[in-house]
Amino acid sequence: MIETVILVIHIITTVALVVMVMLQTGKGAEAGAAFGGGASSTVFGSSGAGSFLTRTTAILATVFFITSLSLAYLSGKGPETRSVSDVVAPVQSDTESVKGNADVPVVPAGEQESDVPSPSGMAK
Repeated sequence: MIETVILVIHIITTVALVVMVMLQTGKGAEAGAAFGGGASSTVFGSSGAGSFLTRTTAILATVFFITSLSLAYLSGKGPETRSVSDVVAPVQSDTESVKGNADVPVVPAGEQESDVPSPSGMAK
C-alpha cells in the first residue's frame, strides 16, 4: 500500500520535473532577449522566472531522489528467501526406507543382478 503511494508521488514528481526543466531557458538565451525575446520575463518580476523555476526544480529533484531511494529500500524488503535445502525434507538412506516399507521386496546382498557383463564374458 505504501509502496503504491510512493510510486504515484514518484511518477507525478517525474513529470513535473521534466516540465520544469523544459520551461527553463538555456544559458545562451540572453542574446535572444536583446532582439525582442525578453518580454516574457516580466510575468515573474524583474528577475524573471529564473529563481522561481530554479527553486521549484531543486525541490522536485529532492523529492524525486527521496522517492527513488524509498522505492529501492522497499523493493529490497521482500519476503525472506530460503534455501531449497531448508524446504525439502532430508532424504533417508536406502536401508532405512526398505525396512520401513513392507511392500518393497528386499534383494539379498549376494544375489544382486548387474547390467555389467562379467570379466570372462560369460553370464552367471
